[in-house]
Amino acid sequence: MREDPENRMKAEGELLRSPSAFLRSRVGETEFDPVLKEYEAWWKAEGQSISDAVDRAGTPWVRMFDKAGKRIDELLYPPEYWHMLDRGYRAGVLWRAFEHKSLVPSFLLIYVTSFFDSGLSCPYTVSLSTALPLSKYGDAELKQRFLPDLLQKETPWQGATWMTEIKGGSDLGANVETTGVQQGEMWCLTGDKYFASNAGAELAVVAARPRGAPSGVRGLALFLVPRYRKDGRLNYTIRRLKDKIATRSVPTGEVELRDSEAYLLGKAEDGIYEILEVLNVSRIANSMGSVALAQRAIADSLDFAESRIAFGRPIIHHPLLWQQFTQRLQDLRGGFALAWEACKLLNDVWEERRPYSDRYHLFRLMAHLAKFWTAEFAVQAAKWCMEVHGGLGVVEEFRVERWLREAMILAIWEGTAHRQMLDALEVIEHKKAHHSLLKWVEMRSEAPELREAVSKIDEHLQLPNEQREAGWEPIATNLARVTASVFSNQLTAGSPAR
Repeated sequence: MREDPENRMKAEGELLRSPSAFLRSRVGETEFDPVLKEYEAWWKAEGQSISDAVDRAGTPWVRMFDKAGKRIDELLYPPEYWHMLDRGYRAGVLWRAFEHKSLVPSFLLIYVTSFFDSGLSCPYTVSLSTALPLSKYGDAELKQRFLPDLLQKETPWQGATWMTEIKGGSDLGANVETTGVQQGEMWCLTGDKYFASNAGAELAVVAARPRGAPSGVRGLALFLVPRYRKDGRLNYTIRRLKDKIATRSVPTGEVELRDSEAYLLGKAEDGIYEILEVLNVSRIANSMGSVALAQRAIADSLDFAESRIAFGRPIIHHPLLWQQFTQRLQDLRGGFALAWEACKLLNDVWEERRPYSDRYHLFRLMAHLAKFWTAEFAVQAAKWCMEVHGGLGVVEEFRVERWLREAMILAIWEGTAHRQMLDALEVIEHKKAHHSLLKWVEMRSEAPELREAVSKIDEHLQLPNEQREAGWEPIATNLARVTASVFSNQLTAGSPAR
């Protein structure tokens, strides 16, 4: 007999409408539950209306000069925006990672944020991705000078990660033209960053090529760039902010570096590895945020489908829509399980330095699988949400179309699905990370479907290079799908969260 939709919807609806409740249902009770509940309550009482107003207002603008003609590049938002932004920082999206010596609370707070405003999770993510390499690769003097300001509990400094230039981000070795010249212990950087998220941040980690370094990715290094020079002048300027279809709660601009003061993080010859570490932190945040957005889209669909009457009954009671809803619930659990396992792996390995362990390369594979799978799922969930709402789904005043706009950005941030698939192929080819994945999974339970997927990958790797890449998409997609399903089943079976 088919399960009664009304009883099922009541139970599912309670979880879907609350990001903190959904998290609790998947990973169990954590010490951060009170923080998440309080943060969610604020969003429901105040934050969502502020977020909606910011989204309607569109891109902020830059006041380039003060009345005396001094260059200031001040970002102008409504005052409520800064209140909304500060709320997450005070909740601990940065400082808890260091106080608790765990990245988990940061990603849980990013999840709750993304349920209401995925764009706002970007400043939190890039600030975290600034603090981590600073703490890991900065010398003692640099950390003492800058890290406390990032980790303040009230109105902390913000960070940013600026890698991409006008030619794009997939081929960093060819496309990064920003150069660095050493002057004593300091460096001077010159170049233009075309997609600079969180423009206006007090600190940024920046990819640049030291003068005389080899071409390609091996010649790149990672630098810390403050907003202000030692003499108090602006250290970088904002050419303009970009008009975007979504994520209007994060200012994305074009940043000009002109002999900008900078500090080398780690060793110059290790720069590309440090850069990839930064990107992979953001990919995990993107994965958690994508699942949260999908949850919100499904929750809004349920709300509407329960109240919309067609042919004498709520449309959720019609068999086809019920089946679609059930499938998306299953996909939501799978997507979350994939992102969550990647999150826990990052938490285990983020302090490693090269040469990396096999576990680190397993994390790399999981980061790529989670990023492309969850971002694509968010797009499909948001699209379906619009379809459930029909004509109302395309009307801006009801917020439904916003989720699709936001999801489309998530699919591009930190590398498209195409890029993630190719990077997954690379770590499989060179590090046999798919075998590490199978071994890790089978430590907890049998996984015949994953074993079969790994066997198919081994067969696929025997093909010539061109054929291997051309036919990789269905293989990679299947690996992500199977891995998500396995981890979802393990979470359901009560596998303990680490």
